[in-house]
Amino acid sequence: MDKSTKIIIAGAGIGGLTAAACLLQEGYHVRVYEQAPKLGEIGAGIQTSAPAVKVLHHLGLAEKLAEVSVKPKSFEFRLFDSGEVLHKLPLAEAHEKQHGAPYYHIHRSDIHKILADRVLELDPDAVVLNSTAVGFSEDKDSVTLNLADGREIRGDILVGADGIKSAIRDQIVGVTEPDYSGQVAWRATVDVKKLPADFMDKIVAIWCGPKKHAVVYYLRSGKLLNFVGCVENSDWKEESWTVKASWDALKADYAGWNKEIQTIIDNIDKDQCFLWALNNRKPVDNWRTDRAVIMGDAAHPTLPYMASGAVMAIEDGAVLMRSINANNDVAEALDMFQRNRLERTARIVTGSTEMGDLYHLSNREEFEKGFAKRNVAKERNEWLYAYDPLTVALV
Repeated sequence: MDKSTKIIIAGAGIGGLTAAACLLQEGYHVRVYEQAPKLGEIGAGIQTSAPAVKVLHHLGLAEKLAEVSVKPKSFEFRLFDSGEVLHKLPLAEAHEKQHGAPYYHIHRSDIHKILADRVLELDPDAVVLNSTAVGFSEDKDSVTLNLADGREIRGDILVGADGIKSAIRDQIVGVTEPDYSGQVAWRATVDVKKLPADFMDKIVAIWCGPKKHAVVYYLRSGKLLNFVGCVENSDWKEESWTVKASWDALKADYAGWNKEIQTIIDNIDKDQCFLWALNNRKPVDNWRTDRAVIMGDAAHPTLPYMASGAVMAIEDGAVLMRSINANNDVAEALDMFQRNRLERTARIVTGSTEMGDLYHLSNREEFEKGFAKRNVAKERNEWLYAYDPLTVALV
């Protein structure tokens, strides 16, 4: 594609900024339109496996990423009450040796800032704030992004990276109502200074129990402990990461669980407990028109049970860049991107839904039966983590 190609990106989240940085680094003209009045990200921890970290390293972010991340030693699956270790999957050196890049835990706001800084370093004018996407139009020569305030932004390619409630997705795919999974997710962080000394090793602890589970790991070089609790709940339907809920309700949800979980919950700021509904959307088989395409959560929203939501968005950014590089025609470039991402992302979305059942159990026997059926270690190491978005053959 000619480097003068004008690429419009709706949304300055992790996926949109990754795509912008990849394309700017290749010399393209990119503008990112973000609805917020300032750049920033909410949320808590995310996990980034080798496929995503390779892209971040490609963008020159290895040093900054390492400074604010934690490299966990392993996944450790534990029984909810006794704390019995049900299974371990090695990470750290084993992950890096096998897959060519580290496995990191990082705060969502930290990775967002690192990406935003890189985009603005490449082009200080690349991000336009206070710009809410409401739709688009296109003809054979161009695409126009329509903003809520009436502005019309004309370019050659439009990328909808505007999240799970994407206006670009609605226009391409049609308005689709989410399927409530029947589960909610609690989110909170704890300053490790509040916890007993040597409280937990630098691992991912996945506590499995009846009708709920909890995932615990460190952030910010070990200064914060991240807590995510997923609970079966038929009542809560709010799909937002910013809605606060009662600490007492969180405490009640995990009554009878191991003392380590109780210690974490007891040290959470009672005004900083967030709860959101885990909604699901079945994979779709088309993300594009001739000049517009969706990516990230706009294209393939997923439940968090394979820790791959942000990873998929980062992978998308790299494959989109490579697809644009490889084609002179816009429609052909977007088709290449789509056909090289549909199958992988659909498999992750479907697999994440299935993993939820594995974590909600009462005893070791149930866990071993489910773990063997899924062959989790083989799936993750031979397929999920082995993918390289920068070198995988594009068809």
